[in-house]
Amino acid sequence: MLKPVTVPNAPKPVGPYSSAMIVGNLVYVSGQSGRDPVTDQVAEDIETQTEQVLTNIRTILETAGSSLSKVVRCGVFLTDMREFKRMNAVYERMFDGHRPARTTVAVSELPGPGLRVEIDAVALL
Repeated sequence: MLKPVTVPNAPKPVGPYSSAMIVGNLVYVSGQSGRDPVTDQVAEDIETQTEQVLTNIRTILETAGSSLSKVVRCGVFLTDMREFKRMNAVYERMFDGHRPARTTVAVSELPGPGLRVEIDAVALL
């Protein structure tokens, strides 16, 4: 059974999809950007954007009944692979030693002005 996750304190999706879906004992979190849901602003630097992305994912997971510590896989999309090390340092800090499986790819553009990183996740409930 599919169950959409409605999160009032997360950025609204930019397309016709849910922020997350629960399927069985998994939560699939759609790609999240570094947009702050309170101010609707995007930070300029990769570190602040990455922290906001993972904060948004954490909020969605907690609403669904999960957490960052239960993430089993992430997809990371960067517009500039030269920022990989800086993004990765924040990613490592936010996951606090937990190391989910991950794919990182360079993309030419993300859906919104100024966006530098997008991350999706799959977590256990």
